[in-house]
Amino acid sequence: MSVAGGRPDAVTDTNDLAGLQRRLADFAVARDWGRFHTPKNLATALGVETAELAEIFQWLTPEESARVMDDEATAFRVRDEVADVLAYLLQFCAALGVDPLDALSDKIDRNEKRFPVT
Repeated sequence: MSVAGGRPDAVTDTNDLAGLQRRLADFAVARDWGRFHTPKNLATALGVETAELAEIFQWLTPEESARVMDDEATAFRVRDEVADVLAYLLQFCAALGVDPLDALSDKIDRNEKRFPVT
């Protein structure tokens, strides 16, 4: 069994989208959080986490925002908030039976038709 990220509890096949969704579901089940993970609550939590990500950039100039990953502490905050946003989005999709990759692919298809290259 190969190990990912140096963590003995994380095998490489759990770092794909479905594997991460399983880990999130298992984490919530083990803590009896399922009753809180309704679509409404997950959508609200997703909005809160997105706002926390936006807060990092709130008063930065465009140039400063482009260099945000140069500062180790700020880069950690960005990665942490990205993880929170993605976790809640994946849990939201699981709660409603939405395949996020299919949804994105369908949206790109629609946008390619809506915004053709000129």
